[in-house]
Amino acid sequence: MNKTLLTLLLAWATFSEAAMRTDNLTYQVDGNAFEGVLVYDDAVNNARPALLMAPNWLGVTAAAVEQAKLIAGSTYVIFVADLYGKDVRPSDASEARAAVGKARSDIPALRRRLQAAANLLQTQDKAPLLAGKMGAIGFCFGGGAVLELARSGAALSAFVSFHGNLDTPNPADAANIKAPVLVLHGADDPAVPPAQVEGFIAEMREGKVDWQLVSYGGAVHSFTDPDANNPGSNEYHPIVARRAYQAMNNLLEEIFSAH
Repeated sequence: MNKTLLTLLLAWATFSEAAMRTDNLTYQVDGNAFEGVLVYDDAVNNARPALLMAPNWLGVTAAAVEQAKLIAGSTYVIFVADLYGKDVRPSDASEARAAVGKARSDIPALRRRLQAAANLLQTQDKAPLLAGKMGAIGFCFGGGAVLELARSGAALSAFVSFHGNLDTPNPADAANIKAPVLVLHGADDPAVPPAQVEGFIAEMREGKVDWQLVSYGGAVHSFTDPDANNPGSNEYHPIVARRAYQAMNNLLEEIFSAH
């Protein structure tokens, strides 16, 4: 994990490397095996809010787990969801593109995969959770997937998308959204052009959703990913990453303290 990102995230999350635990959890969706990773601070005994995390298009990777550790700190219990299946682990961009294409070709199935992961997180017995306090966060492809979970009417407390796609084949489903939505978007992201942003805003308004969209100037796709190094397309932006994580934390603190 990039040391700059670690330094930035430590500004808003308490992180204890020695106490962080990861447990692989397997589950079934539509008759297929999936495997995600539960991340939590094992030194904390009190119940905490839960976060379902949808990773980027590479899926459940060591980098995604490290990212989850930093976000979790001593504050959250996180489950890094498997959106492809236990036997699908993309090794490069080409394989990831194919996996994303297949997943996005069946939105109802994608929603079921996320809901199954949320159910598993809620019922796991390794780390105590605060009842009724679960959010979902996602990155890139995972950000768009989290928005689909919201559109399904999932009973979570908040949904946060980092540089995710905003389009959907079912914009009317926004009427099903039951919790606040926060979109953290790179204003210069070529993968999410202005027309897609405008369509999302119209969708949220039509669905009467409690929503926010923060557009960060100078940021493109993957701005939270320290390994993204393709200027103008996919590029890490440490300042914007810090601001976006803080925006996420602000919303979650508000929502979880109010329930």
